[in-house]
Amino acid sequence: MRKTAVAKLVSAVALTAAAVTLAAGPALADPPAGTTPAATDIVGVGSDTVQAVFNQFSADYTGTPKLYSWDATGTTPITTKTGATSITRPNGSGAGIAALEGNTKTTVDFARSSSALPAGAPTNDWYIPFAKDAVSWAANTGGNAPTNLTTADLTGIFSTCTITKWSQITDIPGYTGPATAIKAFLPQTNSGTRAFFLSVVGAAGSCVQPTLVEENEGSNPVLTDANAIMPYSVAHYIGQVYGGHGSGTDVQGPMTVRSVNGIAPIDTTNHVITSAFSTSAFGRNVYVVVRGTDWNAGDAHATALKGLFSTTGWICSNATAQADLVSYGFLHLATCGVPQHH
Repeated sequence: MRKTAVAKLVSAVALTAAAVTLAAGPALADPPAGTTPAATDIVGVGSDTVQAVFNQFSADYTGTPKLYSWDATGTTPITTKTGATSITRPNGSGAGIAALEGNTKTTVDFARSSSALPAGAPTNDWYIPFAKDAVSWAANTGGNAPTNLTTADLTGIFSTCTITKWSQITDIPGYTGPATAIKAFLPQTNSGTRAFFLSVVGAAGSCVQPTLVEENEGSNPVLTDANAIMPYSVAHYIGQVYGGHGSGTDVQGPMTVRSVNGIAPIDTTNHVITSAFSTSAFGRNVYVVVRGTDWNAGDAHATALKGLFSTTGWICSNATAQADLVSYGFLHLATCGVPQHH
């Protein structure tokens, strides 16, 4: 990212930090009970990482057609819109994008994605960034993990399996770990957080635990182990811990987010992702994915999509939406609403 873009990003966060309390009321989880979105409403599925802020968007957006967002987990199948054929609930960025690709606007209008445009994506998949996040690692509070790991350490733990015990970590000054086995956990395979984290540290190795955990949630009982470690969205963690948005299973539990390469991921005074971490290899954008043919159709549906997701759309330009982003831990993005596609 260019320095000017970083400056704008930091400035935007500073200006909006005071507006965090503007996030209105309790966010909706799925459409309200007894409500099925209309065929013309804008409906999304997919990523766990951004579902909470999208639930808040759905509560705060007063335009028409309405905005709805189905959570990554819950009862399945789901009937996303009036008249739509029921589909298996998509859990994660990959599953959400697959649902977008496999259906039309009568069922799904957009996918929430915490992964960027991949090299082999279909030309009709248009990725529209709307905020900045970062992915760090989290470990059990009071457990055996240090407060900092290097990228090389994370590669050894999650990918090459050259570090299987805490005592094998020798590059962290002042840390002497016990000779107990590290238990490295990853989210399910459709998770965008999993895909992004492994793109930085390397492909998952055989030493990763066979139990898959829901991304960005510390509520799984396996994570009470003193040796547990997992990747974690920094924004989602900030939303849970500082924004007061954690509830049910969507809580940090015993897990705390830690530093990488000596860079702290969270400014604990202002409760934002640090600039140094967001611009490191562990910083990422988050996206909505739409069909390019829908975006360019020139009809009422295209107008509704752009009214929400374009550079001048509600999410990128409305003060309440921008305050929602900060409340849920995300940073503002200079390129908000600029489509990316092949």
